[in-house]
Amino acid sequence: MEKELEPATLAAGCFWCVEAVFDDLEGVEDVVSGYSGGHTENPTYKEVCSETTGHAEVAQIKFDPEKLSYADLLRVFFAVHDPTTLNRQGNDIGSSYRSAIFYHSDEQKKTAEDIISEVTNEGVYDSSIVTEVTALDKFWPAEDYHQEYFANNPGQPYCVGVVAPKVAKFRQKFASRLKSKN
Repeated sequence: MEKELEPATLAAGCFWCVEAVFDDLEGVEDVVSGYSGGHTENPTYKEVCSETTGHAEVAQIKFDPEKLSYADLLRVFFAVHDPTTLNRQGNDIGSSYRSAIFYHSDEQKKTAEDIISEVTNEGVYDSSIVTEVTALDKFWPAEDYHQEYFANNPGQPYCVGVVAPKVAKFRQKFASRLKSKN
C-alpha cells in the first residue's frame, strides 16, 4: 500500500530557494517549482517575471503527514523567508516573489491562520506578517530547467550568493529535522 502524501503549495520568494530548503526536510517526498495565483493559463517563466500574469513563484511540496505535520511545515516556511515584506524577498522584487500559502483544504487554511497567529504572538518579526492565504486554484509546473535548480547549478552566482546561504541557515536551524543521508 502506497503512503498517502499531502500537498502544500508555498510562495516565499524565488522558487529555487524554497525548493532547495524543502528538499532537505524530513517527511518531504517531492518538491516541484512552479507558478500559482495568477490568471494566465500555463505561464512561462518569462511571462511570470514580466509581472503581468499575477502568478507567484511557488514550490508544490508533497509530504508524509505521518512524519511531518502541515503545521510544522509552515513553521519552517515562516523561518526561512521574511513574511513581512510585501512582494519582495531580499533583492527579488515584484508580486511574483510574494509570501503566500495556497491551501488545498479548509483544514490547511485554518492551520495556516493558526500558525500566522502563533508566529505573530511569539514576536518573531518586528513588522506585521503580510503572507497571503488563498485557496489553490491551479498549479503550473515551471520549465524543466528550474527543477532541482540549486542541486544542478550550485556554482551559479545567484545560487552561491542567495540560495546557498539560505539553505545553510535552514540546515543549521533545523538540523534535527533534516533527511538522513544514507
